[in-house]
Amino acid sequence: MLNKISLCLFVAAALCGRSHADEKPNIVLLFIDDWAWNGSPVAMDDSLRNSRMPILQMPNIERLAREGMKFRNAYGSPQCSPSRVCVQTGKSSPRSGFTVYLNDRGQDYYDAKGYPEYPVIPCVSDMTIDPDTVTIPEALAPLGYVSAHIGKWHMRGNPGDEGYALHDGDTDNNPGNTLKTGLKEGEIKPRRLPLDLKDPKLMFSVTEKAIRFMEEQTSAGKPFYLQISHYAMHAGQECLPATRDKYADHPLVQAWYKANRKDKDTVRLGDDPAVWFGMADDLDGRIGAVLDRIKELGIEDNTYVVMMSDNGYRHHELHIQPGLTQPHHAHKWWVWQGGIRVPMIVKGPGIEAGGSFAGNVVNYDFLPTFVDWAGGNSGELKNIDGVSLAGYMAGKTPDDAFLNRNLYFHYPHYRETMPHSAVVSGNHKLLHFYERPDVPMLFDLSNDMSEASNIATQQPEQHKKLYDEMTAYFKEVGARIPKPNPDYDAAVYKDDKGYAKRVLWGPFEGERPLEEDEK
Repeated sequence: MLNKISLCLFVAAALCGRSHADEKPNIVLLFIDDWAWNGSPVAMDDSLRNSRMPILQMPNIERLAREGMKFRNAYGSPQCSPSRVCVQTGKSSPRSGFTVYLNDRGQDYYDAKGYPEYPVIPCVSDMTIDPDTVTIPEALAPLGYVSAHIGKWHMRGNPGDEGYALHDGDTDNNPGNTLKTGLKEGEIKPRRLPLDLKDPKLMFSVTEKAIRFMEEQTSAGKPFYLQISHYAMHAGQECLPATRDKYADHPLVQAWYKANRKDKDTVRLGDDPAVWFGMADDLDGRIGAVLDRIKELGIEDNTYVVMMSDNGYRHHELHIQPGLTQPHHAHKWWVWQGGIRVPMIVKGPGIEAGGSFAGNVVNYDFLPTFVDWAGGNSGELKNIDGVSLAGYMAGKTPDDAFLNRNLYFHYPHYRETMPHSAVVSGNHKLLHFYERPDVPMLFDLSNDMSEASNIATQQPEQHKKLYDEMTAYFKEVGARIPKPNPDYDAAVYKDDKGYAKRVLWGPFEGERPLEEDEK
């Protein structure tokens, strides 16, 4: 019987006129929301205890790491919407002009009305992807690909206009907050998880829709690009009640309840670390469902699976594990490492199982990489900043030009932040705060991952080099740059509720004192 089955498969392949090895590969991007570099049980740096979350049980993420390649120095963006635009377009945020989801007040350039007495006048942001910009599905369509985007879009506009054959429309964070969006008029969001919650963060329905797309394209014999943009791990934590109980009973979580005078059965939903752990655990199960179905469909050897987060974060759940401190400074919305460094794992044809890559990579590298995987020529893409990682994932040794290329991050806005930018080049990182251009900032990430030692005065030539290159690049791509505010009022600024955080995480000379959770 086995011989007959093998013969049938051989004949079918011959009739199709091509072998499995000749088929174009499928590409699946698992894009996770608000997930820190150290937010899983997989160590992004095997030498650092705090580069992982030990309490979490995520066997499918661990499986992905065993079967694929980890990226020690992967970068996203300081906020989710700009990150998603970087992925789709291959462009840095300063080039695309999409630097934040908010700050569109009808101005052409400056957001002068929003912060009238602050030290600098921040900039507005583009609100959609430029119509003439080539996106991932538009670049892959001529190569025979059908593309789908399932889950959170958060870039405004219609994903169908960007080439997606299947999508969920112009979604933002709200659909994933099912405990809030499912309320009837007059109802209040529950303080604890409802016992009948079956689709937290839409993880299960998003996964089911994605799997149906894979099944349909595999049946049709068409290569596909599938982006599964999960609403997890964004704030508004949700998980299956049974998964929450699993972590609520963990001895370390029980100890946290006791230390913080909380009770397992009455702790508020937003205060319960077991819900966050449960959300990660449920997410892992949905990732496993995708990996399992890829294998069952017989396309595992011809499918790339990429897992990455949109931006950095600072998960306080790390501290439930005794002895672990935060590895990075700051969090989302800032271009410190805590806001832009993210987890990334890739598996697929020709990628070394259990491998690792130490060079700097960034979210806008995906478009050219995917084009090369699909059999195209990424060198023909115009006006992009990303470079193809396909060769490096296949074993090519990166040269100095790649290892020391400049990666640009630009957040010319106020929120709890202040307008600032950064350049990462090899082991060096420059930060520039537009409120304090008189404070040069430079860090050596090879021995100062927490960015606690400003070495700009010790290496003025390196600082000047990177600053001049950043300034020239911003001018070349037409980046919006904040300007001094002639109406600045120090008293009004200091009275702002975000002032203390801005001072704490703003520019500094010499050494900064480590925060309590970094020590």
